[in-house]
Amino acid sequence: MSCPLKQKKYILSIDQGTSSTKTLIVDGQGRVLARASEPLATSYGENGFVEQDPEAILQNVLDSVKACLAVFEQNGFSRNELAACGISNQRETFVVWDQKGQPLHPAIVWQCKRSVEICGELKGLGLEETVSRKTGLLIDPYFSATKLTWLCRNNADIKKAIEAGQAFFGTVDTWLLYRLTGGQQYRTDHTNASRTLLFNLHTLQWDRELVEAFGLQGIHLPAIQPSSSLFGETSFEGLLEEPLPVAAMIGDSHAAAFGEGCFEPGTAKATLGTGCSVLMDIGSEPVPSHRGMVTTICWSVPGRVDYALEGVIVSCGATIDWLKNELGLVNNSGDIEAMATAVQDNGGVYLIPAFSGLGSPHWQMDRKAAIAGLSFGSTKNHIARAALESIAYQVKDVIAAMEQDAGLELKELMVNGGITANRFVLQFLADLLDRNIVTGHLPDVSALGAAFLAGLHTGQYKSIDELKQLKAGKTAVLPDKENETIQNCYAGWQQHIAVK
Repeated sequence: MSCPLKQKKYILSIDQGTSSTKTLIVDGQGRVLARASEPLATSYGENGFVEQDPEAILQNVLDSVKACLAVFEQNGFSRNELAACGISNQRETFVVWDQKGQPLHPAIVWQCKRSVEICGELKGLGLEETVSRKTGLLIDPYFSATKLTWLCRNNADIKKAIEAGQAFFGTVDTWLLYRLTGGQQYRTDHTNASRTLLFNLHTLQWDRELVEAFGLQGIHLPAIQPSSSLFGETSFEGLLEEPLPVAAMIGDSHAAAFGEGCFEPGTAKATLGTGCSVLMDIGSEPVPSHRGMVTTICWSVPGRVDYALEGVIVSCGATIDWLKNELGLVNNSGDIEAMATAVQDNGGVYLIPAFSGLGSPHWQMDRKAAIAGLSFGSTKNHIARAALESIAYQVKDVIAAMEQDAGLELKELMVNGGITANRFVLQFLADLLDRNIVTGHLPDVSALGAAFLAGLHTGQYKSIDELKQLKAGKTAVLPDKENETIQNCYAGWQQHIAVK
């Protein structure tokens, strides 16, 4: 495949997410020159089934790319100036298809819970230790392989195709690549492979013992390569006159970590949205977690693989939504910051946001939410403040567990997501962690990370050291060294969280 010409200097980047596909075009300084987004439908069925139409996912990407190219040209650029494409994708969601690229079943989304019983069965067989040691993950419906096992057991056509060696498995990145290259390329990267329960973190290859343990003998699995490398070429079904190199593929949370600048051990990112994903770079060796984290690949480039610990927090922004929609304590989410700062402290009030259980590092999925410490002196402002403080406390719990697991100290925490607009949360988190909280102003940080990785391969960015210098729009919230009471507040949280 030919190398891009030097005048081809811009990167097209696609972030195919659960609810939409976002597309960016960025320059050599990481500046966004064009942006577009197209919504994607999801089907929620009975028994916890969550599915998407694989053809609709592909069309969603094409529509988003087409819209972004239109904006790009309206802004005075030419699509012939594009050097490469990067793709980030919703993790764990997968498709099964035949050699012609025809889906054999709807895509099964990461949220789907259909394999709960199979997970229980596998645990009963004593596979937990083996799976954890090899993959860094838990046996849980969240990850792909148990749901693929469910398909094999419950769909006779898929079972037949797998046993006959005629079924192709892939996460969304692989599905898109296969179709966009006309079936010529069947590949994935280390990060997406590491979310399937079939990938060995130590060999960086598919683990045949696990494939057999999950009853999936005969399934085709894609070739695995670094996140920043050449995966193939595509014209996006004629949207471009010449094929564009696909020079990066990476899972969306990992792409966000790279886009935020998690380039060395001890750097971490937290996506503060409805829930929260915290990802910390731990360096060149996988570290098993004994405190409720999972071990995964952070990102990879040729000759270098960085591992990560990941913690999942179930309720962050969802807690604010509950106060607004169910209790009516706030008129809109923006009011809650003013309510929190209207009182000097939380008045001894703590909100345990276990509306859907507690995730990392506690993993108390059957726990219920609670408000503790109420008195006649408590006001709705205290409850609002307790809700916001609970976000910071949960992040602190995860970071503390990661530091102990990895033997590292957090250097700084990069944050993104809707809650970053709340200055109270950011300052409280900086004070609690006693670390800088770094935030940018670009909402599409996963797409930016995929663009950086693609540009590394094609030479738009010379090195990771050069990427470190791209400070576009980033600001730091510094800890208040005079805030001496905050650790007492956290001690109160720890007391309440210990009471089940």
